[in-house]
Amino acid sequence: MESEPFLGNQTSYKPQPVITLNQSLSAPIRFPEIEDVTPTPSTPPPSLGPPNTLLKKPGTLHRCKTAPAMVVMREFQPSKPQIPKPLFDSNSTIRQGTLLLSMYLLLGVIIYSFNTDHFSGIETHPVVDALYFCIVTMCTIGYGDITPLTPVSKVFACVFVLVGFGFIDILLSGLVNYVLDLQESMILTGIEMDKNRNHEGFSATDYIFDVKKGRVRIRLKVGLALGVVVLCIAVGTLVLYFLEDLDWIDSVYLAVMSVTTVGYGDRAFKTLPGRLFAAIWLLVSTLAVARAFLYLAEARISKRHRRVTNWVLHRDITVEDLLAADMNNHGYISDRLMN
Repeated sequence: MESEPFLGNQTSYKPQPVITLNQSLSAPIRFPEIEDVTPTPSTPPPSLGPPNTLLKKPGTLHRCKTAPAMVVMREFQPSKPQIPKPLFDSNSTIRQGTLLLSMYLLLGVIIYSFNTDHFSGIETHPVVDALYFCIVTMCTIGYGDITPLTPVSKVFACVFVLVGFGFIDILLSGLVNYVLDLQESMILTGIEMDKNRNHEGFSATDYIFDVKKGRVRIRLKVGLALGVVVLCIAVGTLVLYFLEDLDWIDSVYLAVMSVTTVGYGDRAFKTLPGRLFAAIWLLVSTLAVARAFLYLAEARISKRHRRVTNWVLHRDITVEDLLAADMNNHGYISDRLMN
């Protein structure tokens, strides 16, 4: 009996797990005395993410304030051909613009031709004077050389100038935009085909056209617009000098006042050939000046956008930016657009 151990004080031996401080809480606990016969799972355990991720509904879309890198997007080549930029039907657009312009001018010529005694001014030919009066009114120049006298003619002038102002702003500008866009697309297509056929790298055409963005550079647009304005002034000056018998100063003066639609009225077209020329020249030159002003405004806006973009890209990220990036108020920034 003495050799037998005391059963009341006998305790069973239990193996203790060995846990180190370096061990992660997600790692399994191992017992050194017990052989691990459990097969290792083939899939890793799920990561412990924020608790709110388990409560999200599947298929929820989230906004993303960041855009893909422009460098990566430019080098990306789509597998399927992209849908080309839609262009307006050339036949319908040109036909509609020509028809409405012809109707507008024809109506004005008919009304003026049968009521010449209701207007004051130097007369050359009833039809030419009527066409000249309609163009000057539609372009909002107002030389004052031909003016209405009676109440009926004044009402006609008011209606005619209001309709003409909207007409030249909508229809003729649309036609000019269509022609310019069509010409630009043809030039860009030719340059892109030439680059694919010859060699890759920077060339002189890259300074003028931005093939990656698919548009003409703004500096070329401004240059062309200013060049057209200077050309219109030069042509008008030459015609005024030879047809209207004006000196060079008065010719340049009248050309600039006409192109900019100021029209003080101290100088105007008085001869029959001069008024025929003015009917076409004023229509083209006023649209060219308006387009030049739009391109100059576009250049200033584009320069401001580049300056703001550089400031945003080079500034340091603040805490306010990180808080603003948490659009769902989850307390963290997710890099997934869809859960």
